[in-house]
This record gives sequence, structure tokens and C-alpha cells, in this order.
Amino acid sequence: QVRMVESGGGLVQAGGSLRLSCAASGRTFSIYIMGWFRQAPGKEREFVAAISWSGGSTYYADSVQGRFTISRDNARNTMYLQMNYLKPEDTAVYYCAASRFTGNYAAAKGYDYWGQGTQVTVSS
Repeated sequence: QVRMVESGGGLVQAGGSLRLSCAASGRTFSIYIMGWFRQAPGKEREFVAAISWSGGSTYYADSVQGRFTISRDNARNTMYLQMNYLKPEDTAVYYCAASRFTGNYAAAKGYDYWGQGTQVTVSS
């Protein structure tokens, strides 16, 4: 099992920045890729960004490309999401997730472990 704990959410004005963290514990050696997803009220959970745990390859949704940066610190078993130039439409609960397998990194169903989520609210 892998336990995931997010932190760093909050309230920020449009144009501002936040950094989310996701600390993984347990059988972290089994992780192949980690990702961030978000879910706004009344909407489906959507892919934000992903990073391969060993090679550091990164992937982004078009809506956040150029504004968000995903990174990881393997020594600390921690993943980050630096969010800049935030927009009101970025408001959502953000979840981190980990997958043991290769596949479609943008599909939520491909991830085995999930955090509890952290709220990000961007005011206009």
C-alpha cells in the first residue's frame, strides 16, 4: 500500500500562486508515475499533470500548460505542483495519485492510490 497526503491548498486571488505538496509513504518503490487531478463542484475529475517517478518525464493538461509545473523529490518521496497565474476556473479540490503501472497517465482509473484532496479557491 501507498499512502498519499496532500497539503498547500488555500484561497488566492486571480493571478496569484500556490504550491501543492504530496507526500507518499509505504511501498513507494512500486510507484511508476504520480499525478495531480482536480474536481470542481458538479464536474468530473480531470487530469492536471503527471510525472514519472524514476525518469522525471512530465505531462500536462492543455489548460495548465505553461502555468503549472510538476516536480518530485525522490529522496523525500514528495511530489509538488507549482501553480502560477491562477484563474478562477482553477478552483477545485486537487488530488494527488500514484500508479504502479504504465498506461494512460491522464486517466484517473489508471491510478491505484489517492490522497484525500486539498481545496484550491481562486477569487476573481
